[in-house]
Amino acid sequence: MSTSIIPDLDSYEVWFFTGSQSLYGEDTLRQVAEQSQQIAAALQASSDIPVTVVWKPVLKDSESIRRAALDANANDRVVGLIAWMHTFSPAKMWIAGLDALQKPLLHLHTQANVELPWADIDFDFMNLNQAAHGDREFGYIQTRLGVARKTVVGHVSNPAVTASIGTWSRAASGWASTRSLKLARFGDNMRYVAVTEGDKTEAELVFGVQVNTWGVNELAEAVAAATDAQIDALVEEYLLAYDVAPELLPGADRHESLRYGAAIEIGLRSFLEEGGFGAFTTSFEDLGALRQLPGLAVQRLMADGYGFGAEGDWKTAVLVHAANVMGSGLPGGASLMEDYTYDLTPGNELILGAHMLEVSPSLTTTKPTLEIHPLGIGDREDPVRLVFTADSGPGIVVAMSDMRDRFRLVANVVEVVQPSAPLPKLPVGRAVWKPEPSFAVSAAAWLTAGAAHHTVMSTAVGLETLTDFADIAKTELLVIDSATELRSFADQVRWNQAYYRLARGL
Repeated sequence: MSTSIIPDLDSYEVWFFTGSQSLYGEDTLRQVAEQSQQIAAALQASSDIPVTVVWKPVLKDSESIRRAALDANANDRVVGLIAWMHTFSPAKMWIAGLDALQKPLLHLHTQANVELPWADIDFDFMNLNQAAHGDREFGYIQTRLGVARKTVVGHVSNPAVTASIGTWSRAASGWASTRSLKLARFGDNMRYVAVTEGDKTEAELVFGVQVNTWGVNELAEAVAAATDAQIDALVEEYLLAYDVAPELLPGADRHESLRYGAAIEIGLRSFLEEGGFGAFTTSFEDLGALRQLPGLAVQRLMADGYGFGAEGDWKTAVLVHAANVMGSGLPGGASLMEDYTYDLTPGNELILGAHMLEVSPSLTTTKPTLEIHPLGIGDREDPVRLVFTADSGPGIVVAMSDMRDRFRLVANVVEVVQPSAPLPKLPVGRAVWKPEPSFAVSAAAWLTAGAAHHTVMSTAVGLETLTDFADIAKTELLVIDSATELRSFADQVRWNQAYYRLARGL
């Protein structure tokens, strides 16, 4: 029954635009077209770039540039544009097109050849290969117009170039996914909590996501409608996929609890599918007729690409879904996470992250156990859940906060490690990590930034992808990594406060 909602990223397109002008004549323009097709083909052939790169005819005048931008805007398959000025393309020709463009832009500063053929260079060669100053003209007009873009420099045969373009294309795909995202909130935010609140109208303007609320008993009705045959089939899937606790096995005394957990998954999945939702939230303070707080179902849905936020935290749900899209096809996963408690052993400080139930098994390659335990919150029956420890390796945790006049993303680069000792009495999915640059600096910077306590942990995508995503969304991003120093970080927070208020205008 488990079905991923993440599209194959190769179903998305990035259009390759080449700038020139009619002044050069047909022979030169023919060579421009041939060489730009070769560049686009090299990008399309690169395994670093998961989307489909589509070459477009050389752009030589203002109207064709404007029309190409409008065509890209209107095509839902197009997640971004790559632009390269093979020759000199007078930048005033690009004003109308760049002003109309609503898709992410990457400026590729490259050229057809790697090495210069020194002995053969004549002025025909110079006339054809002018990207060195043609792209500078293009860079000026982008900056003059305030166009958000990523700039990548180097030849397309360089793996660092294709890797950076691939990272940007993943960010653009994540951005595209939020532009069409519908999010269902079952109940409201946890009472009296500040950071999970936010401006849902502004979120639709900035990220494109539609955030609306449905009564939890509408979900309970969908759960009650699950048939015995559907539950039997899903329980069989559980038995094959997980190490199921003996008391939950067919015929055992807690098996009915597992069947109800399966009914929750069936009902929740059907509700989301029928409504076209890619993300959702729940709240343990508003469970209506549900007998269990959804745990197992939420974990499995996150692993299938759905965004999720606990306690009504829709902002985190948006980020979980975007992280799942951006990491599609890569090892690792993305999940709701929460810094829960610390090991403050001097010199080896660690953060233990978890949640009540809802951590995605995409963070592990080991086989989770499926268990049932009491939950001393929510006033419901004991819920079933998957128990595991996240795999070791590099990761990132990121949070979104509503700062009244903007959204703020805060990201911390981390190293996921194994617990210092077994955790036999902690029956939840969990992760243990070391934050950069150190525990003390990381925690102080996080608090200084006013970052949320709910986060997204991704072990599939890293800081560059997130930075590209924030740039595309024109959203503030504060980074905590190996270079972070508290005084300069606090200065950045203050400077950003002024910048983003001024940038919004009146």
